[in-house]
Amino acid sequence: MNLRPALPSLNALRAFDSAARSLSFTLAAQELGVTLSAVAQQIRALESELGMKLFIRHGRALELTDVGRAYASSVERAFSLLVTATRALRPEPLRLAISVTPTFAGKWLIPRLNDFNRRHPNIDLHIVATERLSTFKSDNVDLAVRYGRPPFGPGLNVEMLFEEVLIAVASEKLADLQSLAKGSKTLEHYPLLHDSHNLWPLFFDERLNLRPVAMGRKTHFNQTSLAIDAAVAGQGIALAHLPFIAHDLADGRLLQVDPREWRTGSGFYVVWPRRVRHTESVAVVRDWLFEMATRVDQNRV
Repeated sequence: MNLRPALPSLNALRAFDSAARSLSFTLAAQELGVTLSAVAQQIRALESELGMKLFIRHGRALELTDVGRAYASSVERAFSLLVTATRALRPEPLRLAISVTPTFAGKWLIPRLNDFNRRHPNIDLHIVATERLSTFKSDNVDLAVRYGRPPFGPGLNVEMLFEEVLIAVASEKLADLQSLAKGSKTLEHYPLLHDSHNLWPLFFDERLNLRPVAMGRKTHFNQTSLAIDAAVAGQGIALAHLPFIAHDLADGRLLQVDPREWRTGSGFYVVWPRRVRHTESVAVVRDWLFEMATRVDQNRV
């Protein structure tokens, strides 16, 4: 049986490799997370075992000897081979970019990400949360969830994730909310929280048959998530998409203050190019999104 010749300690070789790259025992200690004396001790032990000097010490400065320089090159290649072999056994997760609005990210996607990461550890999701409409090619986006009504452009696959269903919500901390429940006051008498879609006037017109001019005090936000947060804080009544506030309703942070639901005709759509770079992984993410959306619908039953 052929026995491998004895090799120096792996810890000593790691200390030598780090010190040779940085020419500093101090930096090597920081990189390895050990003490300076531990690095110095490992280097002395390695030099003793090899029977030759690897470093020339000039006070606190270090210089590799000719032998040390040649050995450092070989040791660095050996560690690189070990890293490559290990990565081959445990491939790095595939990175997929998904473009969503900030409200969709904060109120719907992020609360569910633990489920995705647990079930699909081989996919790293890169969340691109922006109000700007991302383009698949120039922004390197693999998948998107877009709000509105199709079509969204040529060469795209489009499937509705859920249609927009808006309800009026507020916190029990909102002043005089009891008068709304008793019917002595109506919605237009309360502070109304507007987002960039500015749908309150249409809600009053289509659902309440009231002219928009009849509305009370208004506060405007550039994102829906901010209007929802303001409602939770008791600052007024928000029009919110049902899936975005499901947890707030379940936990009692928000209450539905008007029984009417408003289906606007818009929706949230999963959109992806007909030609994708990672077909199977995009399908995994897409299927997971629809599974999560189905759970939301089932929770309403």
